[in-house]
Amino acid sequence: MVHFVGAGSGAADLITVRGQRLLSQADIIIYAGSLVNPALLEYAKTDCEIYNSASMTLEQVIEVMERAEAAGKMTVRLHTGDPSLYGAHREQMDWLDKKGISYDVVPGVSSFCGAAAALKAEYTLPDVSQTVIITRMAGRTPVPEKEEMSKLATHGATMVIFLSTGLLKELREQLLQGGYQEDTPAAIVYKATWPDEKVIRGTVGNLPQLAAEHQITKTALIVIGEFLGDDYQRSKLYDPTFTHEFREAEK
Repeated sequence: MVHFVGAGSGAADLITVRGQRLLSQADIIIYAGSLVNPALLEYAKTDCEIYNSASMTLEQVIEVMERAEAAGKMTVRLHTGDPSLYGAHREQMDWLDKKGISYDVVPGVSSFCGAAAALKAEYTLPDVSQTVIITRMAGRTPVPEKEEMSKLATHGATMVIFLSTGLLKELREQLLQGGYQEDTPAAIVYKATWPDEKVIRGTVGNLPQLAAEHQITKTALIVIGEFLGDDYQRSKLYDPTFTHEFREAEK
C-alpha cells in the first residue's frame, strides 16, 4: 500500500494525526526534499528506509514504490502542504493504477492556510472578497492561456500566488494590468509556519522592492487583496438582527 500524505504547511506538529500515524508505521518514506520539514522524519521508525525525492525522477520514485510493494512493505509518499496543490501526485497515482498498486491520499494543511494564519487574516471578508484565487506565474512550467495572471486579476478577488517569488516584477505588471492598483494591499509570507517564518506587508506596487530588501527569492507565497485592509462588514451569521435556522433575531 502507498499512502500519499500531506506534510502540512511547515511546522512538524501541523501534520494530521492520521499522517503522523502513517509516518510512524511506514517501512519506506519518500519525502519532497527541502519543501518538507525534516523534523517530520523523526516520526519514522528506526529501520525505515528514507528517500529524498528532490534528486529522483518520477520513474525512480515509482521503482521504489514497486520494490516496496513486491516486498510487502508500506510506503508513505510525503508531499509538502496538501498534495492536491502543486503536488504532482496525479502522475504518480496514474502509474500506480497501471501497475495495480493500491494507494490512498491523506490531506494536509496547505501553505495558503498557513499564510493566512501567519497574517492573522481571513481571506473571505463580507463585502470585500468571497472568492480566493490560487494560482502561479508562468515560468518553466506554463499556465493555460485563459489563466494568465492579468486575466485572473480582473476579478479583483483575494489572490494567493504560489511559486512566483522570483518573478515579482513581471507579477506586479500583470496584476496592475489586470486592474489592481499600486496601493492594493499585498504581503509576502516566507516559509509560513516554519521556525524561520517571515511576514512582510506592503502593496502590489512595492512587492519586488520588499523581496529584494529581505533577500527572499523562493519558498514564499504572495497574497493580494483588500482582505489585508481594515474595512469590512460584520458577519450576518452572528448579527443579533439576523434570523437563521438556529437562532431568532433579537427584537
